[in-house]
Amino acid sequence: LQATLQQLDNNKEENKRLGILVENVLQSALLDKGDFKLKPTNVDVHDLIVQAMGSVRLAVDKKGGDLMNDLRATKCEIFADRKHVQNVIYNLLDNAIKYTPEKPQIQIYTKDAENGIEIVVQDNGLGISRENQKKIFEKLYRVPTGNVHDVKGFGLGLSYVKVIVEKHGGEV
Repeated sequence: LQATLQQLDNNKEENKRLGILVENVLQSALLDKGDFKLKPTNVDVHDLIVQAMGSVRLAVDKKGGDLMNDLRATKCEIFADRKHVQNVIYNLLDNAIKYTPEKPQIQIYTKDAENGIEIVVQDNGLGISRENQKKIFEKLYRVPTGNVHDVKGFGLGLSYVKVIVEKHGGEV
């Protein structure tokens, strides 16, 4: 019974990951065509963070890690496309988990910024060289790892993050 429940949890996480990937691919295609329109409403960023944390908690727990937040922004409501901002947060958390080989220590925090809210995802992952940092937001770019391909991904998540944040008038 325990093994079956574990397999169901694994399947649920994989389905969630694939759903986000499909969404990113579709949105990427729309962005390329120029047919992309945001549907902004008033959104509580802190609520989105808590929901995204709930979605990735199992993956963090499986690696024996910790997922914490420090939501200090006093102006946490923004006029934005709820679905896309939530995907941005999820993508950042997902990357923090994927690129931390053991026991991820992930902290997501917010603070007030001059023109809105600043969201920071901090982790104890592998790190990225300065040279590769300049490229990580390019579509289909993945940091080279030699012949080792033990992290699933297609190089779409961070390019999606950048486009969505910029479409909302922000910066990454």
